Amino acid sequence: MNLSRSLLLLAVFFSIARTALAQPVELVPLHKSGIYAVGDTVGWIVTAKPGATVPDGGYAYTLKLNNATPVKAAKVDLSRGATRIEAKISVPAMVYLEIAAAGVDGKPVAAGAAVSPLKLQPVAPRPADFDAFWASKIKMIESIPAEPVVTPGESGKEGVEYATIRLNNIQGSHVYGQLAKPAREGKFPAVLILQWAGVYPLQKSWAVERAAQGWLVLDIEAHDFPGDMPQAFYDALPAMIQRYPTIYNDDRERSYFLRMFLGDYRALEYLAGRPDWDGKILVATGGSMGGMQSFALAGLNPKVTHVIVDVPAGSDTNGVLHGHHECYPNWDSTKPKVMQTALYFDPVNFASRIHATCLVSMGFIDNVSTPTSIWTTFNQIAGPKEAVPLVYAAHNHQSTPEQMKPYTDRSAEWFDLLARGEQLQLRPLETPKSK
Repeated sequence: MNLSRSLLLLAVFFSIARTALAQPVELVPLHKSGIYAVGDTVGWIVTAKPGATVPDGGYAYTLKLNNATPVKAAKVDLSRGATRIEAKISVPAMVYLEIAAAGVDGKPVAAGAAVSPLKLQPVAPRPADFDAFWASKIKMIESIPAEPVVTPGESGKEGVEYATIRLNNIQGSHVYGQLAKPAREGKFPAVLILQWAGVYPLQKSWAVERAAQGWLVLDIEAHDFPGDMPQAFYDALPAMIQRYPTIYNDDRERSYFLRMFLGDYRALEYLAGRPDWDGKILVATGGSMGGMQSFALAGLNPKVTHVIVDVPAGSDTNGVLHGHHECYPNWDSTKPKVMQTALYFDPVNFASRIHATCLVSMGFIDNVSTPTSIWTTFNQIAGPKEAVPLVYAAHNHQSTPEQMKPYTDRSAEWFDLLARGEQLQLRPLETPKSK
């Protein structure tokens, strides 16, 4: 990781840490899993932190369904000790709590809970021609020769081979990425790493460190430019590229995500066609927009055997029309044509085609990749699956390592077991019985 990016992430971490220390109240869920059944009492025990000054006006809070629709608002007085914030929720939903000092400006403290999350369902039907549309696009990309250009480079790590790669994509565009593998003869499990949102270079360590663990790795850019240019190159790209989700977002034939998803397909086919792939394990992985791509790819290509994704974005695109908080890439809900186009790129509509074994995390206070959107996609997945609820987490880059630890640890276990060819044992979700 380059110095500027390291400093940026360090600054974000300390900002999160300072915010956590400054929060005047502590919220403890009534059920430690943060998961409840429809009709249960959902809530938190609220306590003023030691040394915190309790404001004269007390604390005001709002409870929202699916991070958006207010269902209860009131005040609590913590001057006499702990109290409870609670409500009974009659439908499957995520519950989002915001609490702050009454009448005082400042960032509220947030908490989240899930109510029968395995019953959350899509709010909009899949387009009738969804399968036909994507079948035609797969036929299109397969008609274009890949013509891989592989350029060997230095891995910087003993025992690992490294190269950059370019593949042909649709409309004269390309897929750019980096390859890494153990520097020995043999066949290896393979992983395709897909990128989160933004415009930035690929870091060599992302591929090399995974290869050192025994993987054949292909890590690709989400965009049509090389991943190994100086930072100044990315900073100088046109403003339109920085706003790429808006490019032709009302036209499924020209949407920015069409080229992106087909580039993912091309990269996976290249990886699966290599003689050093073991022919058994082929993982699609990524966080946020990388998770969005992983879901789409697993739905389009049955060669994907496993999906490992952290707070995947892009789902429930039409949820904002039904009282849900919007989810990245924040499609413009005021434009019907945009909303219709979004359905062709919504992971919810790929999920029923996914037969790969999936590991999926969701942050309960995430307003970027909302937990409602992730649960809804998770519930449609046809293959074996395991959820990793992050009860105290927002989006991954907005959370502390401790808040992300359940996913960090579990995904590391999955990669380790898969690399060693050992059997995965899926962990069931802790859920209360419905009333």
